[in-house]
Amino acid sequence: MNRFLYATVVLCFILLSGCKKENRMDSYISNLMNKMSTEEKIGQLNLEISGGYTTGSSVNQDVQQKIKEGKIGSVLNSFSVASMKAMQEIAVKESKNHIPILFGMDVIHGYRTIFPIPLAMSCSWEPGMLEKAARIAAKEATTSGIAWTYSPMVDIARDPRWGRIAEGAGEDPWLGSRMAEAVVKGYQGEDLAANNTMMACVKHFALYGAAEAGRDYNTVELSRVTMYNYYLSPYKAAVDAGAGSIMSSFNVIDAVPSTGNRWLLTDLLRNQWGFKGFVVSDYTAVNEMINHGMGNLQEVSALALKAGLDMDMVGEGFLTTLKKSLDEGKVTLDQINTACRRVLEAKYKLGLFDDPFRYFSEERAAKEISTADDIKTAREMCLKSMVLLKNDKQVLPLKKSGTVAVVGPLADNKGEMLGTWTLLNNLSSVSTVLDGIRNTGGSGVKTLYAQGSELTDVEGMKTPYYAPSGMKKPEVKSPEVLINEAVNVARKADVVVAVLGESAAWSGEASCRADIGLPSLQENLLKALVATGKPVVLVLMNGRPLTLPWENDNVTAILEGWNLGMEGGNAVADVLFGNYNPSGKLTTTFPRSVGQIPLYYNHLNTGRPADPRNHYTSKYLDISNDPVYPFGYGLSYTTFAYGDPVLSKNELRGEETLTVKVPLTNTGKVAGEEVVQLYIADPVASISRPVKELKNFSKVMLQPGESKDIKFDITTKDLSFYNSELQYVWEPGEFIIYAGTNSRDVKAAKVTWNK
Repeated sequence: MNRFLYATVVLCFILLSGCKKENRMDSYISNLMNKMSTEEKIGQLNLEISGGYTTGSSVNQDVQQKIKEGKIGSVLNSFSVASMKAMQEIAVKESKNHIPILFGMDVIHGYRTIFPIPLAMSCSWEPGMLEKAARIAAKEATTSGIAWTYSPMVDIARDPRWGRIAEGAGEDPWLGSRMAEAVVKGYQGEDLAANNTMMACVKHFALYGAAEAGRDYNTVELSRVTMYNYYLSPYKAAVDAGAGSIMSSFNVIDAVPSTGNRWLLTDLLRNQWGFKGFVVSDYTAVNEMINHGMGNLQEVSALALKAGLDMDMVGEGFLTTLKKSLDEGKVTLDQINTACRRVLEAKYKLGLFDDPFRYFSEERAAKEISTADDIKTAREMCLKSMVLLKNDKQVLPLKKSGTVAVVGPLADNKGEMLGTWTLLNNLSSVSTVLDGIRNTGGSGVKTLYAQGSELTDVEGMKTPYYAPSGMKKPEVKSPEVLINEAVNVARKADVVVAVLGESAAWSGEASCRADIGLPSLQENLLKALVATGKPVVLVLMNGRPLTLPWENDNVTAILEGWNLGMEGGNAVADVLFGNYNPSGKLTTTFPRSVGQIPLYYNHLNTGRPADPRNHYTSKYLDISNDPVYPFGYGLSYTTFAYGDPVLSKNELRGEETLTVKVPLTNTGKVAGEEVVQLYIADPVASISRPVKELKNFSKVMLQPGESKDIKFDITTKDLSFYNSELQYVWEPGEFIIYAGTNSRDVKAAKVTWNK
């Protein structure tokens, strides 16, 4: 048999096997639905919460009784394995048709093994590492009944005031798409029915990251061209990666809430993109359409079902009104059946009908949660997530000798290491920065410590003290006393490590900030430390970009550490002492002032670009237009020199491929990794195009003195965009190819590409 014939036979076998599986599923679900009453079908569309973490005012009651009556199809964020098992027992033994419950949870950056927040992980520029972290999270969560996670969040975010920027991959659609597909693959693996994979739920569909004023749950107003070119592609990438479910967002799109928006949920998602899974609302998003002015609960529930929403989270609008709407002819039985079938298909694909308890395994939990390899991976992810923002006089890496003063309200606080959305954790396994420095510095380093300040004195931002059970709450001291203690410690040291930033509670859902600088208590502490004349290394722990103009001008070194999770303290120490050379690059712009927001690298040109010689141009009177740190920025303990991009051709036609060669040399004294970034600009087009757009990157390790040519292939797909008719096209003309270490510091070459 020749190779072509063999390949054809194999392909046919795969297709036939797939068809047989689909046919078996269709037959099973059809038989089941023939036995179900309308009320039971509606029950499958109802997602409720039972004794877990809530993100709204509504909490469901009598959950177990409703399960027995067939009124609940899914349950979210239950922390008790015993409770979930009991609910599953009721569902499969006491309800009429024995339909299993689908249990979901917000497993955002780890289940028991807590990784860095997603924004931090994106700064690794390693989709493979995000896939690995998601794989570990799925392996762990599925030992405790969880078969469905409300992740990844793929919203493009250009406003760092928005708290949920912590949950995504930043501001760029191309990079965000790569991260989205990687996380989906990590959760779902190769076989969704395996007992160690779980279904992803891509959120928040759509455009949630563009909330006006950076305020959560607020309105969104974007043109279709902006939607298609900048915001929609990560959702599409996640769908193409096979995501099993989608979560609707709280915001409006074209003045219609996404939860009831038929253009979004049916025309775009299903008809254009071919999505085959089910769509669930966000927490009480159906009910909240009342506040959007869309009608009463019965009316908005009918609107959502007809738009293409399949499951109602917590609000019980579907449960309490759809039967009445059916009787009154406001919805059809076909619409209810379609939604019910999609939910049942998900349960079938997850293998719940074969074994409703397949995702409960004490044996696996004992062997597979927070293994040594998992913790090693978490530490590696921490290392790759950190971004070196400044390093004057090469103060870093620190010597493993002398005296180090470790100062700050975040230097020795285990709970604050983890970041937002850590529903289940063991604080005793968390390393703080103080722990890490003591562990890594060794006997040659004398470590001194002072708290230095509280996190903040703003009443609305004060948070509970997090500590393992049995640990005493520290004595409350005045700001002056705390600063004096820190200054005294600093004067005795050779170098000061100041660990400052945000509480974990200051980012994530409903955690938006109007002022994203360091709080005044911490700023005053930092200024006092700098005034000692000792070199000060600022280690930031935060869930969003911060405004750091003073810090950049006055502090010796700055390491963006983010909320790194359980291995964060050890990983920070590895970087500070040079056990690891930082390689992270920012995936979101750091502004000078909140007055610049939104500020992002791939902006459109203005007709009057900033010109200091011309008053009547687009600029501020009091500050520069430029950010403190641009997208893609990050330093290393070594240095890299870029040569000019070398093009394989200066003129191309049609579907030819352009190869770009970027010469790169490690000009420093230590080995290091560099993220070589490729951008393209389209100066003349039928619509105004961005100044540049990321189209590829390559992360490269070079030894001291080593040179390498980094190659990229560019096709017409990389030149394509959505025009004013929303057609995905490329247009002939001149293009600028940029390559460099970040979006600002690049070298350019030009190419002409004709049809």
